[in-house]
Amino acid sequence: MKIPEVPPDLSELLMAMTYEQVLQVMARGTPVDHRGRYLHWDELRNRTPPDGLTTVEWWSALRSARNTIARPLPLVAKDGHAFTFSNVDAVQRAVHEVDKQAGGQIGALGTIPADRTPYFVSSLTEEAITSSQLEGATTTRKEAKKLLASRRPPRDRSELMIVNNYKAMMRAKELLGTPLRATDVLDLHRIVTEGTMDEPDDAGRLQRPGDDRIGVYAHDDTLVHAPPAADELPDRLEALCRFANGETGEGFVHPVVRAILLHFMLSYDHPFSDGNGRTARALFYWSMLDSGYWLAEYVSISSLLKKAPSQYTRSFLHTETDANDVTYFVLYQLGILLRAIDELRAYLERRIAENKSIEAMARGTNLLNHRQLEVVRQALRDPNEPVTIAEHRGRHDVTTQTSRTDLLGLERLGLFEKRKRGRAFTFLPKPGLEERLRALGDAS
Repeated sequence: MKIPEVPPDLSELLMAMTYEQVLQVMARGTPVDHRGRYLHWDELRNRTPPDGLTTVEWWSALRSARNTIARPLPLVAKDGHAFTFSNVDAVQRAVHEVDKQAGGQIGALGTIPADRTPYFVSSLTEEAITSSQLEGATTTRKEAKKLLASRRPPRDRSELMIVNNYKAMMRAKELLGTPLRATDVLDLHRIVTEGTMDEPDDAGRLQRPGDDRIGVYAHDDTLVHAPPAADELPDRLEALCRFANGETGEGFVHPVVRAILLHFMLSYDHPFSDGNGRTARALFYWSMLDSGYWLAEYVSISSLLKKAPSQYTRSFLHTETDANDVTYFVLYQLGILLRAIDELRAYLERRIAENKSIEAMARGTNLLNHRQLEVVRQALRDPNEPVTIAEHRGRHDVTTQTSRTDLLGLERLGLFEKRKRGRAFTFLPKPGLEERLRALGDAS
């Protein structure tokens, strides 16, 4: 991966200008370009500057304007200087949108029903899978979903990574309402990595002086980030917990921005020998939920990060190469979060439309509960995929008896057939499932 070019030093640029040039630069200074973009030097240097300015003068104007509005954070880079953040219009628009859609009452999104369990379990599953795949798990999405639903023991390291990540997300929920402690972060890491580390004792502990300090490498083995020294990690983790608990220095840091900065800082410090990304994303979800953003239970940011990992890495590098300006990362993650909310909305609308179609086929018989409707919906999408009592129980977080009753009910209605597979039974849709649904509606 190509490392972004470090911006030229602003003080040196201004020193090389005449007094009149400096006045012109200051008069033209805005923190963003004409389209509202917060461009890094590496992006700006190949663009056409505004009329009357050279590229260097344009950068000087942007950087000067950013310095004017930037606020230091109580989070320190490895060079000893504070990270800074600029609350530009693009940030304010994005957090306002998150406030509208992810906070407040359940009706804000307009599509999630009162019984949220199946939606919550589904999204937790998606995040557990994709967050693990980002860090090397190779289990397919389809097999991973069956693994988590059936709750069978994992068979290899990839499956164990996924199961661990699911448990860590559940643990993050248990921590809501209490101040975050360093021991909580260590516990999340232990859960995430248990049984998957080359050195088992590394699970749940910070790297120590004398350890082979972990680095961040691109896919082509280029070192893109060397984290702080191991002897700084205990103090840095304590500072991060204070920030997580609302000690944000002078002024206000929006809760969504704070959650993103938690994600950033744990990834930047890279305090563990493995599992840093998964732990950082668990902290993000904890912070969002702890601040009242209930919708965070349903969105998966890792599924979008997995699609473009180089952009995720670049947002880190833009921060590190431009005077610790974390605004780049905040803007990128806000974009990811809003896209995840949009994808959730589209998914829910599609899913509810499919359920309404099934209910229409059965002519509103009310013979199928919402869990059975979901089984039928999946069967119409994939008629060759069987479902077991254990998988149905896990997907809907119900008892074994309730799961058995649901599936036997579908058999009794003539929609599914029961087959023996080893010690367990599987349930497969009968041929012509749509016609059977319509016939069921006609009969009732």
